[in-house]
Order: sequence, then C-alpha cells, then structure tokens
Amino acid sequence: MKTFIGIDLGSTTTKAIVLDGDETVLGRGITNSRSNYGIAAEVAKQEAFLDTRFFLFRKLLQDLPALGGHPDEFLGKFEQDFRLEQFLDQLSELETACIDSAGDARLGKDGAETRALLKGIFQRLDDEAPQLYAQGSSRKSDFFRDIAGSQYARAAELLVKDSGIGFEALLNVYDRSIIEVENHISTGADEAKFMSALGRTCGRSRQSSGLLDELRQTVRTVLDTELEESYVIGTGYGRATLPFSKEHIRSEILCHGLGAHIMHPRTATVLDIGGQDTKAIQVDSDGIVESFQMNDRCAAGCGRYLGYIADEMNLGLHELGPMAMQATRKVRINSTCTVFAGAELRDRLSMGEKREDIVSGLHRAIILRAMSILSRSGGIRDEFTFTGGVAKNEAAVAVLQELATENYGELTMNVNPDSIYTGALGAATFAQRVIVH
Repeated sequence: MKTFIGIDLGSTTTKAIVLDGDETVLGRGITNSRSNYGIAAEVAKQEAFLDTRFFLFRKLLQDLPALGGHPDEFLGKFEQDFRLEQFLDQLSELETACIDSAGDARLGKDGAETRALLKGIFQRLDDEAPQLYAQGSSRKSDFFRDIAGSQYARAAELLVKDSGIGFEALLNVYDRSIIEVENHISTGADEAKFMSALGRTCGRSRQSSGLLDELRQTVRTVLDTELEESYVIGTGYGRATLPFSKEHIRSEILCHGLGAHIMHPRTATVLDIGGQDTKAIQVDSDGIVESFQMNDRCAAGCGRYLGYIADEMNLGLHELGPMAMQATRKVRINSTCTVFAGAELRDRLSMGEKREDIVSGLHRAIILRAMSILSRSGGIRDEFTFTGGVAKNEAAVAVLQELATENYGELTMNVNPDSIYTGALGAATFAQRVIVH
C-alpha cells in the first residue's frame, strides 16, 4: 500500500499523518518534541503507522459477525490493551536503564541499596499500570515520559522514607535514564505486543477460542500489509533540522493553510496557536495562502505561556481551561509576558483574587493578542478555523468565539477535534500531490 507522510515538528509536540492515494487519513501519531528533532520525527511517524494498523484492523473487523455488530467497542478495548503492553515494555526498559545508572559513582554509594529501592518502585509501577489503561480511565498525558515520571516520583516519595537514600538522588537517576528509553526507536510493528494485547482483550470479553483464532489471523493479515513510504514532507518549527532535502520541506504557513482547508473546505481565515508561535493565515477557496501574520520573537500568548502558568499553579495544562470556565468575573491581566506573568499571578493571588478569575483573565489576554495578529493579517472572514494545541482549550475557544463575534459579527468558527494535526495534514497532502497529481 502506497502511503504519504506529513511530519509537523513543533516546539513542544511533533505530529505525523499518514494518507493513502485518495487523501484518506490512515493514521495519526504524536510525541513530545525533544532536543533531537530527528528522533522526535521518527517516533511520531512510527506512532502514525501503528495507528494505520488499527485503521486497517477496524476495516477487517466489520466483516466478523461474531462481534455482534460492535467492532468499535472491541477495537477500543483492544487498542487500550495494546497501549498497556507498549507502556509495560517501555517501563521494563526504563527499569533496566535506572538500575544500570544506580551504580554510577555520582550517587556517592556502591548502588546496591539504590538498586533494591528501584526494584520496589518499578514493581509498584507495574502493579499500577493496568489501572492507567483501564476502560474509562483518564490520564493527564499520553506521553510515556509524563506518565512514567509522575508515577515514579510518587512511588519514590513513598518508598524513600524508610531508606537512607535521598529523593533527589532517585529523581536524578530517572532524569538520566528516561532520555535513553524515550529516544529508543523500535523497527516495525511488534507482533508479540499485538498478540498479547489481543489475549488480554479476549480474556476479559470471554470470547470463544474460535473467535480468538480468527482475530489472530486478522492481526497477522494487517501486520503483513506492507506500508510503502512513497513521499514524505516535513514542516513546523524545527523543520530545518529534519533529515530531508529542500524539496521535502514546506513552510508551516502553507501546511496549516492547506491542512485547515482539507479539514474544513470553506475555510477563509485560519488562526493557529501553537507552543511557540501564533499564526493568522488568509487562504483562498483552494486552501492557497493569500496573506499571513505571525507573532514576533516573543512566545507570549502561546501554548508555552499557558504551560508556564500551569506549572506556577501546580496544575496540569489540561486543567486550565475547565478552571477558567468557572470564573465569576472578568480580570484584566496587564502582562502576557511569560517572564512577568508568574509575578503578576502571585501578586493577584496574595490580594485574594480567585484562581479561576485570574486564569480566565490570562486566557482572555492570550486571545486579545491573537486578535491583534488576525487584524494585521486582514481580519476574520467566514469560515474561520482555529487550529493548534490551544484549540483544545475550551476557555480559549469560548473567548475567541466571543471576541470574533463582537468584532466581526456572526460567522462559522471551526474547531476540529484533530486540530493539532492540521500542519501535518497539510504536509501529507503536499506529499500526496507530488506523486498523484
């Protein structure tokens, strides 16, 4: 099967999209960006190909009457179990790396006591893992570094109390080891993980042995399907570091404009708020860029600004939007500078202002800055498409809808659930058109 890949190397996350020759999205992949952008791009592409396998598996499941007409329910459980197998495999790698690191002379010990403590920590992490991937469970992140780091720190804090080892020393072991595990790239789809996950799913669902054999054969058929990389296009903040020749690179402006058009064909204006920059783009009826504006070198008013605020308030990034929606009054934030925002936040809290009111004001400040960039690009035209990681924040969406209507009247604002992949989709579409058109 011929496939066409787009990779969007952002400052905080790297995304990949896999298309077929008909521009059908087969798979999506995302990972946290690293200092080694080449590895981040490869991991995101690998995740997109894994997602493609599940897409193909879903198509074949439609013809299995034994699933009672509910293949999506079964596939959802199967994918959760596969992610659990993937997590446990990486956890085992991390345990090995940490234990090897525990003999390091920098710990000031022979390492024996530290290694014993690490085994206790990882036993606890293994025991807790199935709960993280159970049906209906919620995780603050889907990235291994974030999940494992949070679980590791909590377990280390509990177990270190009865030992003579410092908590900081254990965190140092983790910090040195996670890079090695995170940057490991496996080659191809791992049949063992798929089969183990299938066994978990069928065991819980109490499926017959005959159906299990049929499902195993279906998995083998999918894994035997060759996915040919016909053409790859890279874009994004770190595109210059990608190991591609110039003809395999497109600007993020072009990719976001075309990607928004593919998602919503009537798009005329695009606002993308990512981790490092904000882009306002005007496109024609074919998704071709007519004009654009970007923020200056300062990253104020972007995703990293929100991330800094979340850290200051000891919250997860995903918690900011819901908190802002609980505000009872509007608070004007004077600074959108990341450097000074923390100081203003602390000052307002000390004066007794509510956290939700302050966070709501911060969201409004970000969107007001975006509105200025939109104005310089030519304003907002109908339809208006909001993309990027911040488009997943319900408070940002609500403020943007309010201000857009207030300044430009009633218009259609599109917020796609897969908006974070807009740049990668545009890049993949460029890749497909190089070959097909």
